[in-house]
Amino acid sequence: MIPILSAGIAPGLALLVFFYLRDRYETEPVATVAKAFLYGGVVTFPVMFLQYVLEEEQIVGNGFMQAFLSTAMPEEFMKWFVLYFLIYTHTHFDEPYDGIVYATSISLGFATAENVLYLAAHGVEYAFMRALLPVSSHALFGAIMGYYFSRAKFGDRHLEKKMLALALFLPFFLHGSFDYILFIESTWIYYMVPFMLFLWWFAMRKVKKAHVLTDVYHRLKM
Repeated sequence: MIPILSAGIAPGLALLVFFYLRDRYETEPVATVAKAFLYGGVVTFPVMFLQYVLEEEQIVGNGFMQAFLSTAMPEEFMKWFVLYFLIYTHTHFDEPYDGIVYATSISLGFATAENVLYLAAHGVEYAFMRALLPVSSHALFGAIMGYYFSRAKFGDRHLEKKMLALALFLPFFLHGSFDYILFIESTWIYYMVPFMLFLWWFAMRKVKKAHVLTDVYHRLKM
């Protein structure tokens, strides 16, 4: 069990540290980040129960509907829900880059719990591929979500609802696309490689923009 826990938890923690250490100003309290990570882990269980019911009752079909409605929508909505109701108004969410930190924390908490359960069921031999694809993709979806939460909180108040909608829609669309590619049986790898390269580029571009917004925010405070 120890190898499964180690292999399941390590990628999520490594990616969390990666995004956490990119904070150029006041780093967030470790306890608050840890809570966000745990929130993400906890919501994994109701989401997986819902997905189980949808699959058993055959409410959604295979392929496109399953990728977007059974997988991407409940997972991204629950992460968005936690971020909005538990973190968005928190006193420690006090600069634009914080959206990246907290959103990736929640996403990686979810991904880590999901990863441990998957490896426990299927074997530790899947650990490398899981770290490379599902875990890292969750981190990147979180970074994108966090950027738009920051735009909602620290940008033009007239655009707040639009930014919050984008914080849900874009990760949902990218997550659904990711899962749909996995349904393309023997040729999925030919689509996944360029998709993951795009996802890393797109998410890190949002991270860079969040840094710019944070720099401007601190200059205006002086």
